[in-house]
Amino acid sequence: MPALRPAAKGAALLLLAAGLTACSVLAVSGDRTPISDRPTVRPPRQVLLSASQRLDDSGGARVQVVQEGPGGRRSADGTLTWGARDAAELTVTDELGTGRLHRQDGVLELGYPGAAPRTADRDRAESLDPRASAGAAGTAGATGWAGGWITGLLSNPGGPAHTMALAGRLTPLGGEQLNGGTVAHYRGTASVADYFGAEEGLSPARLTEVLDYYERNGVETLDYEFWVAPGDRLQRVRSTVRGTAGAVVTTTDVTEPTEPAESVAPSP
Repeated sequence: MPALRPAAKGAALLLLAAGLTACSVLAVSGDRTPISDRPTVRPPRQVLLSASQRLDDSGGARVQVVQEGPGGRRSADGTLTWGARDAAELTVTDELGTGRLHRQDGVLELGYPGAAPRTADRDRAESLDPRASAGAAGTAGATGWAGGWITGLLSNPGGPAHTMALAGRLTPLGGEQLNGGTVAHYRGTASVADYFGAEEGLSPARLTEVLDYYERNGVETLDYEFWVAPGDRLQRVRSTVRGTAGAVVTTTDVTEPTEPAESVAPSP
């Protein structure tokens, strides 16, 4: 993933807002105004940019991903590293069973027990999706964009927070309990064109391919939710994509910091 733009500085705190319940929070800075000793509320855009920058700077994370939609349920669990290193070790469960997705320096390998592993470069990650290789309806085939499942698994999970902060309409949803603590919850909505137009690193050709995929599947907008803990720690990302075939919901739980993924050579 390309380096993220520098985010606004400042420590992130969670303020229990007066008149709200104990679970309802707003992300705030530690600054005080000259006429008040109360912390200044931070705009959602600043919070998401700071959270995505923090995660990018960490260099890696452990992720647990669950996707549910008309095509069934998929899941993945494992570690990612980015920046100076480019590696991933994920256990993936999909239509073909439970396999291993390995990335090292831009080379991808996806293998299942009893079958020869399939490989691709980073630009053609979607060709490893079983739905693409099977020529499922609505895909662009084995060489095209198959919906972003594999690409999403291998990407820094803070990327959507950064992109939605630049392109989307953001709404704070208050505070919730998650992983034993109180976190701030945000929603972002953007048109497909605005979202991917703001995503850094997409070539014009790939942008055209992605936009064509979503148009053919009747998707006009993308909805994201973000859960951010104190210290600008992004803990959960959820995307909802609604098209002609129904809604696909993908939830990614993020744990950082983490030890870098081991550089294990692909299985023979």
